[in-house]
Amino acid sequence: MQDFILSPLTLNELETLIFNQVRKALKESLLASNDPVKDELLTIESAADLLSVTVPTVYGYVHQRAIPCMKRRGRLYFSKVELLAWIRSGRRSTTDEIKANALASLVR
Repeated sequence: MQDFILSPLTLNELETLIFNQVRKALKESLLASNDPVKDELLTIESAADLLSVTVPTVYGYVHQRAIPCMKRRGRLYFSKVELLAWIRSGRRSTTDEIKANALASLVR
């Protein structure tokens, strides 16, 4: 004997809803499992070390306004949390993520 559930959702809508909820739960789980980074102000040398680039490269990023920074009394300071977020914002999607997003768009 099979169990039946009556729902106003189509099968594709239900699959998309489940997919999105699982993805959201996984994302929240990953964020919760990461150790919170203590926000600290970094000098340009420390920022360069964190980014694994040279100091002149960091100056170039600042000049292009490509990197978050603060300036006080002629010195540059960088928030460690903001730099890590800046690095993560450049993340490229995997092929599976691109396919899943395309499928979700087609379902809508």
